[in-house]
Amino acid sequence: MYTKNTFLKTEPTRRDFLKATAAFGAAAGPIGSSSFPARSAPVRGGVLKAGMVGGAATDSLDPAVWTSNVPTFLGRHWAEQLVEVSPAGEIHPALAEEISPSTDAKVWTFKIRKGVTFHNNKEMTPDDVVATLERHADAKSKSGALGLLGNIQKISTAAQDVKIELKEPDADFPYLMADYHLMIQPNGGKDNPIAGIGTGPYHLSVNEPGIRHVGERYPHYWRDDRGFADQIEVIVINDATARMSALQGGIVDIVNRVEPKVVDLMKRVPGVTIRNVAGRGHYVFVAHCNTAPFDNNDLRLALKYAVDREEMVKKILMGYGSVGNDTPINKAYPLFTEMEQRKYDPDKAAFHYKKSGHSGSVLLHTSDVAFPGAVDAAQLYQQSAAKAGITLEIKREPGDGYWSSVWNKQPFSASYWAGRPTQDQMYTTAYYSKADWNETRFFRDDFDKMLISARGELDREKRKKIYAAMGQIVRDEGGVIAPMFNDFIDATGPRVGGWIDDGSQEMMGAYALSKCWVQG
Repeated sequence: MYTKNTFLKTEPTRRDFLKATAAFGAAAGPIGSSSFPARSAPVRGGVLKAGMVGGAATDSLDPAVWTSNVPTFLGRHWAEQLVEVSPAGEIHPALAEEISPSTDAKVWTFKIRKGVTFHNNKEMTPDDVVATLERHADAKSKSGALGLLGNIQKISTAAQDVKIELKEPDADFPYLMADYHLMIQPNGGKDNPIAGIGTGPYHLSVNEPGIRHVGERYPHYWRDDRGFADQIEVIVINDATARMSALQGGIVDIVNRVEPKVVDLMKRVPGVTIRNVAGRGHYVFVAHCNTAPFDNNDLRLALKYAVDREEMVKKILMGYGSVGNDTPINKAYPLFTEMEQRKYDPDKAAFHYKKSGHSGSVLLHTSDVAFPGAVDAAQLYQQSAAKAGITLEIKREPGDGYWSSVWNKQPFSASYWAGRPTQDQMYTTAYYSKADWNETRFFRDDFDKMLISARGELDREKRKKIYAAMGQIVRDEGGVIAPMFNDFIDATGPRVGGWIDDGSQEMMGAYALSKCWVQG
């Protein structure tokens, strides 16, 4: 028997599964929850506009290749996944109205919602879901979700059900289906992945990559808890000063990535509200472990000891964040384990630099769009490294094209991550050897085996120990230099109602324009 409030199939074995779920690190309560935070009554009508950094002329409507803020944010408004993650980090139903796991978490059945239509007025079917997963699991797609789907052994359909059989148990599997690349498209996007046709509350009427995007409310949208404005618009404003000016002048209603150094000034602007929330987001410098000179771990250690983390949190984040420790995992994750904090140590940096045998400068690519204050952070890094005898050469790249031509291509560059709901998803997305977004080129068979082993470990403490060991490997041998975890800092104007803090990602988990409304 299925019930709306439990979201999972309620049967005699459910208790056993929930025990296993708790052991895996996912809370039993969230999967069974379907409630959202209470808000004042929404208002329908009007136009909401967002001014955003992270858009470029190279942006695509193909969810498989989304890498930066604007296409990802825009996609949340015209397309949807099987499930979504709530502001509290809970799995909630979306295009799949119910989920039923096997007792060993190796088989997951998603009951696909009836009566949902795409913007071309064709009804979404289980076949569209299967085609979507097939396309993203195909190495030729170059999908950012490719590494997440490697555990799938077989997909089948029966009536409204999509049954996914896994090679290994994974109690976190529903979280993977919330990945923003896995937007359900007609025939999975196999026919035309850039058509921009989805099931979301807005259908695209204007698509000018790097400039602006406009969405009109889709009249046949299936749910009533979003899509309040008649029209939404995303305006690409990569310059931070111009973005803040657009908010102050009422040109836009919401902006992302308010630089910490101007937060106090913006707080004094009448009608402007700063929206900052802590989460799993982190700002990083990434080195390719398979490319000289970064294939030498002593050089990587030298670069890690050469970062003054506390100075960066103070001067770049202005206190809106916390010190990082060269791993993507912080205390926001339920299975987090404390490790010895790496500190700025010029002597150790000099020791490992000499031991590496490298001479000459080290080239670091950065850009204003890499993260707020990325250029200033690179300059601080340059100064702290110089005290260890390491010469960092800084190359400031233009924002347009940074995510397509620099990030994940140049061997040492600035980057950022919003984080993921679970440790498994974060490691699978960015550190698994087969992941398309393995931005540090971190290829370790032992790490991969530990990752797979953790998914199938039903003992919570044993699983936690595996993750602790994985974190130690990344910290001491990986190519990520993670000096800080950032707050997400957005800002809204006086017309915005319905805002809810969401630590999973900026801009209300990337749903701001569809979940907020025009007030007053």
